[in-house]
Amino acid sequence: MTTSQISNTELSDTRQEIDKLDKQLLEILAQRRELTERVIQSKATANTPIRDEAREQSLIRQRIADGRLLGLDPQLIVKLFHEIIADSVRLQQDILQSKLNGAPERKRSVKVAFQGIDGSYSHLMGRSILSSAGAPAAAPTTHSAGPDFVGFPSFKETVDAVESGSCELGILPIENTTSGGINEVYDLLLNSRVSIVGEEKFNVRHCLIGREDVRVSQLTIIHCSQLAVAECGHFLASIPNCAVQYATDSATALKELKESGDKHRAAIASEEAAEMFGLKVLKRDIANHEDNFTRYVVVSKSPVKVDPRVTSKVSLAMSTLHKPGALVDTLIAFKQHGINLTKLESKPIPDNLWEEMFYIDFIGNLEAPNVKAALDEVTKLTRFIKVLGCFPSCDVAPTEVTNQESSPCETDTCQPSSVRIEVKDTPAPKSGGKDKGYKLVSRDYKPDNTIIDVGGVRIGDGNFLVIAGPCSVESREQIMACAREARNNGAKILRGGVFKPRTSPYSFQGLGYEGLDLLIEAGRAHGMPVITEVMTTEDVERVAEKADILQIGARNMQNYSLLKAIGETRRPVMLKRGLSAPIEELLQATEYILAGGNQQVFLCERGIRTFETATRGTLDISAVPVLKARTHLPIFIDPSHAAGTRELVAPLALAAKAVGADGIIVEFHPEPEKALSDGPQALRFPQFAKLMADLKKIEVS
Repeated sequence: MTTSQISNTELSDTRQEIDKLDKQLLEILAQRRELTERVIQSKATANTPIRDEAREQSLIRQRIADGRLLGLDPQLIVKLFHEIIADSVRLQQDILQSKLNGAPERKRSVKVAFQGIDGSYSHLMGRSILSSAGAPAAAPTTHSAGPDFVGFPSFKETVDAVESGSCELGILPIENTTSGGINEVYDLLLNSRVSIVGEEKFNVRHCLIGREDVRVSQLTIIHCSQLAVAECGHFLASIPNCAVQYATDSATALKELKESGDKHRAAIASEEAAEMFGLKVLKRDIANHEDNFTRYVVVSKSPVKVDPRVTSKVSLAMSTLHKPGALVDTLIAFKQHGINLTKLESKPIPDNLWEEMFYIDFIGNLEAPNVKAALDEVTKLTRFIKVLGCFPSCDVAPTEVTNQESSPCETDTCQPSSVRIEVKDTPAPKSGGKDKGYKLVSRDYKPDNTIIDVGGVRIGDGNFLVIAGPCSVESREQIMACAREARNNGAKILRGGVFKPRTSPYSFQGLGYEGLDLLIEAGRAHGMPVITEVMTTEDVERVAEKADILQIGARNMQNYSLLKAIGETRRPVMLKRGLSAPIEELLQATEYILAGGNQQVFLCERGIRTFETATRGTLDISAVPVLKARTHLPIFIDPSHAAGTRELVAPLALAAKAVGADGIIVEFHPEPEKALSDGPQALRFPQFAKLMADLKKIEVS
């Protein structure tokens, strides 16, 4: 037997062992689910809540500790058990809903209506969310047989089938993160007698499908639905001399492609549908945006009740009275009753020129006293109101776990005694308003603190937040290692420069858009939003398509063209103070961004240039209370650039928390000596871990 044959045999044996372990994992997960069913039976009898967050937090922390002993990545464990807990919560919701709504057994399968043919996104979505029992968590009945999917040419015929009773359930797409709400579906829900009984979000991964391998540039016709055109417009525009032929749905597009017999035609659909039709994927992930989700609703002829222990949503449509402030009055009614709106969208009313119907989703249960009271008030303020459904929310909030218990730093030096510091509010002096060159940033204009939400990470809400990562993205291995280290030690946002403004033209200038893709990949892999610097107006739009937060560096603080361009984006912005800029000029520069429309700005003090040469810059620690008094925007400190030397970074970072800053942005690197930029100020991994442990010991009130 040759060496190659031996190697192949060993590989095959190893893969068989992996397959065997995977099967065991699935069996264990199934056993865990059985135990979850026993748990909810006990909870149902005792009428106790579904979720016990204290136990969830303790469970994940213990699993992290157990995993460390086995050499497993804490982030992998957190992701895994977030999914396991979410599955457990959904299963418990299903069982409670079945008990609440009767759930009689039927021998025949439930009929589920959808628009399109087998292989369409609605069909795939239905297969995904409808269990073998044949109904979603909110459906009024369960069935011993699996669902029987029935396709219809249009959304109207789909709804008609449910309304007439020929199908028990219907699957309808209602909105997409790229193309927005689907007006036809909203109108059908408004004008029919069906109720929303469930929802789910589906990650739509559009692919270019062909009959055989062919260059994209050689394509002449692409079959696709109208929604696919809206969601893949950038890709379609990149193909010269190629026409679009509309189909009613993605699977029909594939059917037309296959029947055409033309190798120079293609279609846009899912990879699963391509396999069903025996066609070839030419290019994956062609949507305008990577995170392309469609929300689907499940409808039934009869509404359902939702167990009060289940997180639920109410969806309604309303038109307001014709008077000034009518919409505001209705929104205030929701606010006064503590109701959180998750959606507010307006759509024209057909045949009623210039009149709007408002569609609202909010967290709540129709049986809850506050919801009943709010709807009573809102009804008085509207000309028309209709509840479209009350149903379990598909979103399961992940368990928040503090990182103190899971920090890899276990030495005594990482466990300082607790330090409690009281930061008293500073009376806000008059900031001067317009006569000082700014208005929107001032506390006179907005007394309440601005809180910026970035994918669930809240900046400026009173919790000290750490942004961390390397100065520059240098390689995939480097940024992945930094992202893992940042996440495991409690940092919430990943930083990394891809365009680097350097004093010398011969210094490393960054990897550009290649580095941006690596940064995004690392952030997504470890569940962290990312921040990176943008230097030119030409780069703003392209960087904003991918980065979660845009940074304007100290050298560009007074680049007014850039500030104006940033003001037109919808991405949060961190603006650094210029090297020699007074605080007044920092606030005036900030005003450019807010005046452009973007109100999601936080400021960063990074050290200013003085006659002192012991540090790279002189950290103006007093800037924090001064800025807190003058502006409502969050204030961060950059101890790395202020110090210029890694040994000084930690003391300045601790001072930042003590003085009342909202957070810090700090640099670290796997091997600072080999860093391509700012290596002397980058912390080593153990130093970063110790800093994070020390920060947790400082309590500020």
